[in-house]
Amino acid sequence: MTPRTRPTARSLSIALVSEHASPLAALGGVDAGGQNVHVARLAGALADRGHRVTVYTRWDSKELPVTTLLRPGVLVHHVPAGPAEQLPKDELLPHMLEFARYLALEWQERGPDLVHSHFWMSGLASLQVARELRLPLLHTYHALGTVKRRHQGRADTSPPARIPCEVQVGLGCDRVVATCRDEVAELAGMGVPAEKVDVVPCGVDPQQFSPEGPVAERGPYRYRLLQLGRLVPRKGAAVAIAALAGLPDAELVVAGGPPPERVDADPEVRRLRDLARAAGVADRVRFTGGVPSSQVPALLRSADVVLCPAVYEPFGIVPLEAMACGRPVVASDVGGQRDTVADRVTGRLVPAGDARALSAAVGELLADPALREAYGAAGRRRVMSQYGWASVAAATETAYRTVLGARMTVAGAL
Repeated sequence: MTPRTRPTARSLSIALVSEHASPLAALGGVDAGGQNVHVARLAGALADRGHRVTVYTRWDSKELPVTTLLRPGVLVHHVPAGPAEQLPKDELLPHMLEFARYLALEWQERGPDLVHSHFWMSGLASLQVARELRLPLLHTYHALGTVKRRHQGRADTSPPARIPCEVQVGLGCDRVVATCRDEVAELAGMGVPAEKVDVVPCGVDPQQFSPEGPVAERGPYRYRLLQLGRLVPRKGAAVAIAALAGLPDAELVVAGGPPPERVDADPEVRRLRDLARAAGVADRVRFTGGVPSSQVPALLRSADVVLCPAVYEPFGIVPLEAMACGRPVVASDVGGQRDTVADRVTGRLVPAGDARALSAAVGELLADPALREAYGAAGRRRVMSQYGWASVAAATETAYRTVLGARMTVAGAL
């Protein structure tokens, strides 16, 4: 491997590895959500700081070129590993060795200054290459197998090797970049020491998501509740539907999932519609299907309250997007939502799975317009002070510099 020049304080060559979550993917599908947004926005914010960023993601379509310029300073590199078609992420583990071999060849002559892997399989592939080429490696999990198994039990489709591999990545990388405090405690239980972990949250673009701008058309109901995100059971739409029974003047808009033309055939939509009929609220629940990202801010602005009732949530970007738009949030008291939603300041935190508590908290807000306005304004201020992507990128770069500095110190002592 050709020796690399020492990186300057102003410019690094950074490889972001995100095997299943491409920054180019359309959002709202089963495996396309917060991680895609995080990688895309982090890459852009790092480029804004003068760094050269390449995102390595799996080649999942024959129509894709090898490389695509996402924006100035950010290149997306499609890695051939497995068939050139979309596969569920839980089926990608057998292709990670091929993924790693490609990265090793790609970086053999001139590798990046550092590697930042996202999700456990990216970490597994990156760890192998980082050891071989002696590259600094940082890792962000986005979700942990221990948490998923605890909440999903037998319904967990993750490969059996996931948790041991996550431990291997956490112990083998130079540093872990966790997205919330809850994750630090979970990692400590897995044997990854807290002193090896930096907490850097996900972010939101406060210019794209703001209180000012177009507002999506409202229905005939007095109040609108909105749940936005992937249409999977753990997101808790069933809890929101049950809560709606106690909120007679409100409609519930569930946005996300398949394209609108395929909503009626979607198994999860069918399940939720059955629950809505049984609860007597079917006429007040609407499923939009996937919503283009350009339309999401207007949809958020149209809501009186945004619901985030996930059974578990590793981080959750939707609360930040809602808060940035000046909307109060009622969220389950889990994962990253414990950090982002300030209870009785920007919204309410309620026990996960508790439809009565969700209904009561929402009802309190619907009955008090001044309280909704106050929570929304406080949420906007919270986003502006803590969760802009520029702040996230600066904190991430600090973690990078810590690792690079430690490597240089060790090299100087040898």
